[in-house]
Amino acid sequence: FSGFSGFSGFSGFSGFSGVSGDSLDMLFIHPDYFRLGVGSLLIEYAINQQGFVRVDVNEQNPKALAFYQSKGFEVTSRSALDDQGNPFPLLHLQLFRP
Repeated sequence: FSGFSGFSGFSGFSGFSGVSGDSLDMLFIHPDYFRLGVGSLLIEYAINQQGFVRVDVNEQNPKALAFYQSKGFEVTSRSALDDQGNPFPLLHLQLFRP
């Protein structure tokens, strides 16, 4: 990874992200911190400080897709298989900001 960021809340670790090159490889938010802005903070940091502009989302995860789309990402392509060759379709997204 070229970048790793974490965020601690008042009662412990609330989330982290990992960036490799221009791609976000992981984003994890503890369920207790869903919809509190932690993911948005980590994404904005990764975009502005680590230069990430691409992310893959499991097609079967509409909440993740909606989250990234709300941040300016658009679907650019689709793969029928995941990175390990399993039949879990991926949507490839790229950041488009004016």
